[in-house]
Amino acid sequence: MTGVQRGKFHAIIVSIFLLLNTVMKLFRKKPLVLILSEGDNAQKKGGLVKTLRAKDLAAFGIASIIGAGIFGTIGNAAFNGGPAISVLFVITAVVCAFSALCYAEMASSIPVSGSAYTYSYALFGEIIAWIVGWDLLLEYAIGNIAVAISWSDYFTAFLHGMNINIPDFLCTDYRTAKKLGGEIWNSAPEIGGLKIILDIPALLIVFLITWLAYKGIKESRNSANAMVVVKLLILIFIILIGVFYINTDNWSPFAPNGVSGMLKGISAVFFAYIGFDAISTTAEECENPQRDMPKGILWSLIICTILYVIIALVLTGMTSYKNLNVGDPLALVFEKVNLAWISGIVAFSAIIAMAGVLLVFQIGQPRIWMNMSKDGLLPKKFSEIHPKNHTPGFATIVTGFLVSIPILFMNLTEVTDLCSIGTLFAFTLVCGGILVLPKENLHPKRFKVPYINGKIILPAIILAIVFSLEYFDNSVLHYFISDWENEKIPALIFIVVLLIMTVLTFLKNLSLIPVLGLLSCLYLMSELGLHNWIRFFAWMAVGLLIYFVYGFKKSKMNYGRAKN
Repeated sequence: MTGVQRGKFHAIIVSIFLLLNTVMKLFRKKPLVLILSEGDNAQKKGGLVKTLRAKDLAAFGIASIIGAGIFGTIGNAAFNGGPAISVLFVITAVVCAFSALCYAEMASSIPVSGSAYTYSYALFGEIIAWIVGWDLLLEYAIGNIAVAISWSDYFTAFLHGMNINIPDFLCTDYRTAKKLGGEIWNSAPEIGGLKIILDIPALLIVFLITWLAYKGIKESRNSANAMVVVKLLILIFIILIGVFYINTDNWSPFAPNGVSGMLKGISAVFFAYIGFDAISTTAEECENPQRDMPKGILWSLIICTILYVIIALVLTGMTSYKNLNVGDPLALVFEKVNLAWISGIVAFSAIIAMAGVLLVFQIGQPRIWMNMSKDGLLPKKFSEIHPKNHTPGFATIVTGFLVSIPILFMNLTEVTDLCSIGTLFAFTLVCGGILVLPKENLHPKRFKVPYINGKIILPAIILAIVFSLEYFDNSVLHYFISDWENEKIPALIFIVVLLIMTVLTFLKNLSLIPVLGLLSCLYLMSELGLHNWIRFFAWMAVGLLIYFVYGFKKSKMNYGRAKN
């Protein structure tokens, strides 16, 4: 071998070594001992304040769950599934319960404020943690844009019922007004040839909620508790009035479009449950996370499920499911029975409910950024704690701007599905994390997901579901023998993962609940369509670009922090 050949060979070996070293760095894990000690040190240095108890956490959960889903998307789900959506709410609640149990164990085992981001850093490595942190933007910050716009619609409708009318160009986004044209576009004033069109109510509610989140967790807690009381009382009032106008004939047929029709509403129904995971972002401010975090998560899920099922039955009992394909189904059913005055109460309830969602998500997003900043993946400014308010002040303000600026010119009607797929991805990783969660260095009194050996039960459940769908709906075989479409790619991915997890569960005696949580969340993702998967991966690609430009180089794991 000549000197030149030896030099080339050496260069190749060095290149391979550097490549492997880089790949290893991408999956470097942050030790659990370090994560927990950082949380304790932050408390001693005047960081976040431990002030939340189980009832406060449950209130945060209810505040974040009961929002745009129950007041809007339930109508479309009822139109497709009929009265059977009440069953779909129960099925979705069970699916969410799998994830909720996993979140409860994670939050009590790793009681810091980073939620799924921190869990992923400890269990899967840095690159997965970054992906999850970037992904959670879809649920919290980006999702809040849609909630703010919906809040504005209900608020203006409520004012209209009181004969107070805001000019349309001050409660509409620029792109929608330009697309529709007509009176809104023509009546808008101009400055230098630029139309003045902006959604003032949406901007104001974002500023107000951001201010509350900035002022402190106690103020946010008190506001959330008050909003939960109001929204629950109003929903109970609506139910008590509605039951007297139920016509049981409207419940027949119970599933007019079969199982497949019922499942069409699964995205909308799941969107109604989004939010319980946001409780885990406040773990660092919980007095006793091992005791209270599981209670808060599960209580909120149970209470909301009971309300959802009753409301679904009332809705489909008061009028035919064929009439419910509208954006305000709760208001519509009372108009159908000549109780239009209740529509104003529904609008007021929606205003309170969506404000609660905004508050919890505006609290959650800054705390995720704060933890990413502590790890060096974001600039240090994001982890600064306000000396008086004890909140991540800068990150909270940035979140406010991130939500409010797009409201000026964007109509994000498609953000619902994108928000759902981002949330489901985080749920999937948390459920998978329970399967690899180490048992050492964890709090001895932490909540644990009940262990049920899935070796035999999982294959039995899968076979029962397949045979049931084939027997009652003749849909499984038809789906696979019909012509190939690109839209089937997400379903194919789900089938592959299903087979892999079934084999692993059989061979390794995996715990049933986290496996069911992982598979059910992935199934819901597959139901959201290829288009949303493409948009999701495009969003992830942008996040990875930011990570490699900044986070990978600035990560504190580069400086051997784990050893210290």
